Amino acid sequence: MGILSPQRKTRTSYNLLSVFDYYLPDIKGVFILLVLLLAGALLGNLVTAGLVLLPGGEGLASYSMLISYPVMFIPALLYAAGRSRTNHDFEIEAPVATDGRNFGRLGFWGLVPMVMAVTLAAGFVVDPVSKLLPPTPEWFDNLTEQMLTGTPLWATLLSVSVFAPVFEEWLCRGLVLRGLLHRMKPGWAMVISSAFFAVIHMNPWQALPAFALGMLFAYVYYKTGSLKLTMLMHCTNNTFAALIGQNEKFREINSYSEIMELWQYVTLVAAGLFIIIVFILILRKNSVTGSVQSE
Repeated sequence: MGILSPQRKTRTSYNLLSVFDYYLPDIKGVFILLVLLLAGALLGNLVTAGLVLLPGGEGLASYSMLISYPVMFIPALLYAAGRSRTNHDFEIEAPVATDGRNFGRLGFWGLVPMVMAVTLAAGFVVDPVSKLLPPTPEWFDNLTEQMLTGTPLWATLLSVSVFAPVFEEWLCRGLVLRGLLHRMKPGWAMVISSAFFAVIHMNPWQALPAFALGMLFAYVYYKTGSLKLTMLMHCTNNTFAALIGQNEKFREINSYSEIMELWQYVTLVAAGLFIIIVFILILRKNSVTGSVQSE
């Protein structure tokens, strides 16, 4: 069927992510998604501000992130779904599963404890990066303090442990990385998607660690094609950070080195690096080739 003669086909799937299987963004598409995300961030802030200004809406200020965060992704989500639908109807793109299942011999449940452990290890390995950055400004500290203490814990965890892993992994790995893996070499695709992941955090204190963690998430997605695993990794990292942030001692430090002896800190970072290397070797043996392929 030529592209000028579309034929609507019925797709029955209980996998909501399959809606995006026919859209593989190139560099131009990645830029469009970034612009739409920024527009969504503005829209989310406007919606939150409007609700707070309504009579009796003052109490919603503590839940601003819970409200604005999902709204932020709506423009990009609608655009990607529309492009996927068009590509399907006009047979422009072959489908590539947004959430694959190339779990190899270890299987999904065999990989689950590994990806959680390696995520925590990576969090300690990237900690020295914080020592290279200037101290966080007052506005950033106030924002973090508001999120950790001015918002109910359940709302914070819903935002950072559910919304962030689902929406950010869908966008950064499920769309950006999956598309770029079909346009260029895997290494470059992982670097660019991780840079995209860093940029959307919109500040250097989160962006640099996000890039490093993004490379790990990208490698897992490249090898398994599974958004479930990268969402779990993202959730593990954010939940750990949110929970230890409830402790005032941890909120006042910029690096674990401030509360450890040097030998303890070096040992911790070295152990984390060892765990990452072992995990990568295991994953390479478990899944020899990349899994993000056209069906």
